[in-house]
Amino acid sequence: MNYLHYLEKEIHSVIAATVDDNGLPVTCAIDIMDSDEKGLYFLTAKGKGFYHRLKKNEYVALTGIHAGDTLSRAAVSVRGKVQEIGKTPLLRLFEKNPYMNEIYPSEESRQALTVFHLYEGSGEWFDLSKKPIERASFTIGSKQEEKQGYEITQKCNGCRTCQTVCPQDCIDFSIVPAVIRQGNCLHCGNCFHVCPQKAVIRRG
Repeated sequence: MNYLHYLEKEIHSVIAATVDDNGLPVTCAIDIMDSDEKGLYFLTAKGKGFYHRLKKNEYVALTGIHAGDTLSRAAVSVRGKVQEIGKTPLLRLFEKNPYMNEIYPSEESRQALTVFHLYEGSGEWFDLSKKPIERASFTIGSKQEEKQGYEITQKCNGCRTCQTVCPQDCIDFSIVPAVIRQGNCLHCGNCFHVCPQKAVIRRG
Protein backbone atom coordinates (compact mmCIF):
# COMPACT_ATOMS: atom_id res chain seq x y z
CA MET A 1 0.00 0.00 0.00
CA ASN A 2 1.17 3.54 -0.80
CA TYR A 3 0.73 5.10 2.64
CA LEU A 4 1.88 8.56 1.55
CA HIS A 5 -0.64 8.62 -1.30
CA TYR A 6 -3.37 7.52 1.13
CA LEU A 7 -2.37 10.30 3.52
CA GLU A 8 -2.59 12.88 0.73
CA LYS A 9 -5.76 11.69 -0.99
CA GLU A 10 -7.89 9.95 1.62
CA ILE A 11 -6.99 11.93 4.76
CA HIS A 12 -5.43 15.16 3.44
CA SER A 13 -5.79 17.29 6.60
CA VAL A 14 -3.40 16.37 9.40
CA ILE A 15 -2.19 17.65 12.75
CA ALA A 16 1.45 18.68 12.58
CA ALA A 17 3.73 19.02 15.61
CA THR A 18 6.87 21.10 15.95
CA VAL A 19 8.71 22.50 18.98
CA ASP A 20 9.06 26.11 20.10
CA ASP A 21 12.12 27.96 21.38
CA ASN A 22 11.65 26.38 24.81
CA GLY A 23 11.49 22.86 23.41
CA LEU A 24 7.76 22.61 24.05
CA PRO A 25 5.40 20.97 21.53
CA VAL A 26 3.19 23.13 19.30
CA THR A 27 0.52 21.66 17.01
CA CYS A 28 -1.35 23.04 14.04
CA ALA A 29 -3.57 21.74 11.25
CA ILE A 30 -2.13 21.57 7.73
CA ASP A 31 -3.07 19.93 4.43
CA ILE A 32 -0.86 17.47 2.60
CA MET A 33 -0.80 18.97 -0.89
CA ASP A 34 1.15 16.31 -2.79
CA SER A 35 3.09 13.08 -2.40
CA ASP A 36 5.43 10.95 -4.46
CA GLU A 37 8.18 8.38 -4.02
CA LYS A 38 10.37 11.14 -2.56
CA GLY A 39 8.06 12.14 0.28
CA LEU A 40 5.32 14.61 1.24
CA TYR A 41 4.72 18.24 0.24
CA PHE A 42 2.87 20.98 2.12
CA LEU A 43 2.91 24.75 2.18
CA THR A 44 2.74 27.55 4.69
CA ALA A 45 3.16 31.31 4.86
CA LYS A 46 6.50 32.78 5.87
CA GLY A 47 4.87 35.00 8.46
CA LYS A 48 3.55 32.10 10.52
CA GLY A 49 5.14 30.67 13.62
CA PHE A 50 4.90 27.25 11.98
CA TYR A 51 7.27 28.44 9.24
CA HIS A 52 9.86 29.71 11.72
CA ARG A 53 9.72 26.51 13.79
CA LEU A 54 10.24 24.43 10.65
CA LYS A 55 13.19 26.56 9.58
CA LYS A 56 14.83 26.38 12.99
CA ASN A 57 14.45 22.65 13.60
CA GLU A 58 13.90 21.23 10.10
CA TYR A 59 11.77 18.46 11.58
CA VAL A 60 8.04 17.76 11.87
CA ALA A 61 5.74 15.01 13.13
CA LEU A 62 2.22 14.64 11.80
CA THR A 63 -0.83 12.41 12.16
CA GLY A 64 -3.92 12.13 10.02
CA ILE A 65 -7.06 10.10 10.78
CA HIS A 66 -9.60 8.97 8.21
CA ALA A 67 -13.13 10.17 9.01
CA GLY A 68 -15.57 7.85 10.76
CA ASP A 69 -16.24 6.41 14.18
CA THR A 70 -13.29 5.14 16.17
CA LEU A 71 -13.66 1.48 15.21
CA SER A 72 -13.80 2.23 11.49
CA ARG A 73 -10.83 4.60 11.34
CA ALA A 74 -7.41 4.27 9.82
CA ALA A 75 -4.55 6.59 10.75
CA VAL A 76 -1.19 7.44 9.25
CA SER A 77 1.57 9.03 11.33
CA VAL A 78 4.83 10.36 9.89
CA ARG A 79 7.84 12.06 11.41
CA GLY A 80 10.93 13.26 9.68
CA LYS A 81 13.22 15.87 8.23
CA VAL A 82 11.88 18.74 6.12
CA GLN A 83 13.44 21.30 3.83
CA GLU A 84 12.06 24.46 2.27
CA ILE A 85 11.94 24.13 -1.52
CA GLY A 86 10.40 27.53 -2.22
CA LYS A 87 7.77 28.76 -4.66
CA THR A 88 8.54 26.64 -7.72
CA PRO A 89 6.01 23.85 -6.87
CA LEU A 90 3.20 26.32 -5.97
CA LEU A 91 1.50 26.20 -9.38
CA ARG A 92 1.38 22.41 -9.30
CA LEU A 93 0.05 22.35 -5.76
CA PHE A 94 -2.68 24.90 -6.54
CA GLU A 95 -3.70 22.87 -9.59
CA LYS A 96 -3.94 19.72 -7.50
CA ASN A 97 -5.75 21.55 -4.66
CA PRO A 98 -8.01 24.14 -6.35
CA TYR A 99 -9.68 25.14 -3.08
CA MET A 100 -6.46 27.02 -2.32
CA ASN A 101 -7.52 29.60 -4.91
CA GLU A 102 -10.31 30.62 -2.53
CA ILE A 103 -7.85 31.18 0.30
CA TYR A 104 -5.12 32.89 -1.73
CA PRO A 105 -7.01 34.25 -4.79
CA SER A 106 -4.31 36.39 -6.40
CA GLU A 107 -0.66 36.13 -7.33
CA GLU A 108 0.04 39.01 -4.97
CA SER A 109 -1.59 37.21 -2.04
CA ARG A 110 0.56 34.14 -2.68
CA GLN A 111 3.83 35.97 -2.28
CA ALA A 112 4.08 34.86 1.35
CA LEU A 113 3.68 31.15 0.52
CA THR A 114 6.48 28.63 0.36
CA VAL A 115 6.59 24.85 0.01
CA PHE A 116 8.20 22.32 2.33
CA HIS A 117 9.26 18.78 1.47
CA LEU A 118 9.33 15.99 4.06
CA TYR A 119 12.07 13.96 2.43
CA GLU A 120 13.39 11.55 5.08
CA GLY A 121 11.62 9.91 7.96
CA SER A 122 9.52 7.05 9.24
CA GLY A 123 5.83 6.38 9.49
CA GLU A 124 3.16 4.04 10.74
CA TRP A 125 -0.17 2.82 9.40
CA PHE A 126 -2.78 1.87 12.03
CA ASP A 127 -6.20 0.47 11.07
CA LEU A 128 -8.81 -0.16 13.75
CA SER A 129 -11.42 -1.30 11.22
CA LYS A 130 -9.67 -4.68 10.85
CA LYS A 131 -10.10 -7.61 13.22
CA PRO A 132 -7.47 -8.02 14.59
CA ILE A 133 -6.16 -4.52 14.14
CA GLU A 134 -3.65 -3.90 11.37
CA ARG A 135 -0.46 -1.91 11.66
CA ALA A 136 2.58 -1.44 9.47
CA SER A 137 5.67 0.73 9.49
CA PHE A 138 7.42 2.36 6.56
CA THR A 139 10.29 4.71 5.82
CA ILE A 140 10.87 7.71 3.57
CA GLY A 141 14.15 8.41 1.83
CA SER A 142 17.29 6.93 3.35
CA LYS A 143 15.83 6.51 6.83
CA GLN A 144 16.44 3.04 8.28
CA GLU A 145 13.45 1.28 9.81
CA GLU A 146 13.44 1.17 13.61
CA LYS A 147 11.80 -1.82 15.26
CA GLN A 148 9.03 -0.99 17.73
CA GLY A 149 6.82 -2.98 20.09
CA TYR A 150 7.70 -6.28 21.75
CA GLU A 151 9.44 -9.54 20.88
CA ILE A 152 9.54 -12.97 22.50
CA THR A 153 13.00 -14.43 23.12
CA GLN A 154 14.40 -17.93 23.53
CA LYS A 155 13.49 -17.83 27.23
CA CYS A 156 9.90 -18.63 26.25
CA ASN A 157 8.72 -22.12 27.32
CA GLY A 158 5.27 -21.89 25.71
CA CYS A 159 3.30 -21.49 28.94
CA ARG A 160 0.73 -19.21 27.19
CA THR A 161 0.42 -16.80 30.14
CA CYS A 162 0.79 -13.89 27.73
CA GLN A 163 -2.04 -15.21 25.56
CA THR A 164 -4.52 -14.63 28.39
CA VAL A 165 -3.85 -10.87 28.42
CA CYS A 166 -3.31 -10.16 24.71
CA PRO A 167 -6.27 -7.99 23.57
CA GLN A 168 -5.79 -8.90 19.89
CA ASP A 169 -4.88 -12.59 20.36
CA CYS A 170 -1.87 -11.99 18.13
CA ILE A 171 0.67 -14.39 19.67
CA ASP A 172 1.45 -17.51 17.63
CA PHE A 173 2.11 -20.61 19.78
CA SER A 174 2.50 -23.04 16.87
CA ILE A 175 6.22 -22.80 17.60
CA VAL A 176 8.26 -22.18 20.74
CA PRO A 177 9.45 -19.60 21.44
CA ALA A 178 6.09 -18.09 20.54
CA VAL A 179 5.99 -15.27 17.99
CA ILE A 180 4.10 -11.98 18.16
CA ARG A 181 2.37 -11.13 14.89
CA GLN A 182 3.70 -7.59 14.68
CA GLY A 183 1.16 -6.51 12.06
CA ASN A 184 -1.67 -7.08 14.56
CA CYS A 185 -0.05 -5.97 17.82
CA LEU A 186 -1.30 -2.96 19.82
CA HIS A 187 2.09 -2.54 21.58
CA CYS A 188 0.18 -2.48 24.88
CA GLY A 189 2.94 -4.29 26.81
CA ASN A 190 0.68 -6.75 28.63
CA CYS A 191 2.81 -9.71 27.51
CA PHE A 192 5.95 -8.00 28.76
CA HIS A 193 4.51 -7.47 32.24
CA VAL A 194 2.97 -10.92 32.83
CA CYS A 195 5.56 -13.29 31.34
CA PRO A 196 6.85 -15.45 34.23
CA GLN A 197 10.01 -16.30 32.29
CA LYS A 198 10.82 -12.65 31.47
CA ALA A 199 11.00 -13.82 27.87
CA VAL A 200 9.42 -10.70 26.34
CA ILE A 201 11.59 -7.73 25.50
CA ARG A 202 10.75 -4.26 24.29
CA ARG A 203 11.99 -3.28 20.82
CA GLY A 204 12.95 0.36 20.39
